[in-house]
Amino acid sequence: MSRRVLVARLDSAGDVLVSGPAVRAVAAAPDTEVLLLCGPQGSAAANLLPGVAEVFTWASPWIVDPAPQATPEHLGTLLDWVRARDIDEAVILTSFHQSPLPLALLLRTAGVAKISGASVDYAGSLLDVRLKPGEDFPEDQPEAERALRIAAAAGYRLPADDDGRLMVRGIPEVADLVGDGPYVVVHPGAAVPARAYPPLHNAAVVELLTGAGYRVVVTGGPGETDLTATVAGVAGLDLGGRTDMPTLAGVLAGASCVVVGNTGPAHLAAAVGTPIVSLFSPVVPAVRWAPYKVPLELLGDQNARCRNSRARVCPVPGHPCLAGVNPEQVLEAVVRLTTGVTSLRTRRETRNG
Repeated sequence: MSRRVLVARLDSAGDVLVSGPAVRAVAAAPDTEVLLLCGPQGSAAANLLPGVAEVFTWASPWIVDPAPQATPEHLGTLLDWVRARDIDEAVILTSFHQSPLPLALLLRTAGVAKISGASVDYAGSLLDVRLKPGEDFPEDQPEAERALRIAAAAGYRLPADDDGRLMVRGIPEVADLVGDGPYVVVHPGAAVPARAYPPLHNAAVVELLTGAGYRVVVTGGPGETDLTATVAGVAGLDLGGRTDMPTLAGVLAGASCVVVGNTGPAHLAAAVGTPIVSLFSPVVPAVRWAPYKVPLELLGDQNARCRNSRARVCPVPGHPCLAGVNPEQVLEAVVRLTTGVTSLRTRRETRNG
């Protein structure tokens, strides 16, 4: 009989995608079935991860914004699901600013016998395997590697033939959407406004790319159709609101390069192996959150005053960390990536590859 291991990642799509290598490490263990617990924003990405047998979506009162009320009924939804699945063990994956302890308490209440996680705070009887961030592993490391360290502490490691890159499964054919011939994707939206490149800068990028001979496809979610129409103009192919997560993966997989901010589609592009021009706001560290193990050009002032602030709305007038990136610089970065050259500056600021 297989063991059932719950892997939890309760935040957004990008967070779930960078947890993919750790999920595969758990799934690679003999006779192990992985059940993935995620939040509403991460559900579509969770269903794309290799190694996942079942996905359960639950809005965490300490992660989701706006937060649901922590009522007995809402907490009971999770407790009932965990008990019904007869889960043997849980591996809780978190970022540096998150605690695994609230979830560990609920899982312990539901009868999960072994729980692993990384916690700065004293965990008492809530964690059987506790990693201490800053002591047992460095804080400044890619999020994918942080998750792999938590999985390894629980006893799960990737097979020798798995290099730990991000991956997704079930990538569809999208020729009917994108048409014939090579193309570059520009994805102008971001879940957090502080991480967005200005719309008119993005529109200028599309014009410059088209003028340089590139065919441009502009992508965005259902709530971003005005933005994508502005950015695509008359030169780009506007797919705003026309792609769900699997379809977007297909569009990104077919691209020669993707221009995108620090947002979920950047990690989706990394998961399909497409080179990325990352317009990266330093509100979170690039060494932790830059697209992982993929050809990369990192643009944006990484020493701007908003650095490490975790701001959702830019705290500096004029949004200089990204507004200071000229569209011509983005074009130059695309040319470098599509000709196989990565800048030394990017290598030094991300330290992953």
